[in-house]
Amino acid sequence: MKKIFELIDKYKELILYIVFGGLTTAVNFVAFWICGKLLGEDLYYVSNAIAWFVSVVFAYITNKLFVFEAKSFTPKVLFKEISVFFSARVFSFFVEEGGLVLLVWVLNFGEYSMNVLGFEINGQLIAKALLAVIVVLINYFVSKFAVFTKNTKE
Repeated sequence: MKKIFELIDKYKELILYIVFGGLTTAVNFVAFWICGKLLGEDLYYVSNAIAWFVSVVFAYITNKLFVFEAKSFTPKVLFKEISVFFSARVFSFFVEEGGLVLLVWVLNFGEYSMNVLGFEINGQLIAKALLAVIVVLINYFVSKFAVFTKNTKE
């Protein structure tokens, strides 16, 4: 049991990133789904933009407070964190938007759908799930090495 707690302590940051990354992804997918219902499936890229913004705000707050435990709240540090965090997320947003165009328009993922536990999963959502893996990896490395650096944790 002691060994398990040592491993949890050793990989705490990564475990928390995965947990809060999962929650951020859930926030993103729920917002995407709701927007899709409200705006229609043809405007999936607009739904994705709205879902992106909501999830980035959620991710910044949870990453700062719980994952990387960045303790500084000075205006200078907050400005640096927020600007780099959102800039990196804009980059990964364009990776995701470009990936959606590629998968939905070029590779015709929009033609596919399946029913899972009574919920229709359309091709856009399938494409979004595939792209989520790439986006999570990009975001973790940027957050760890460029946003929440040592000086923001002290």
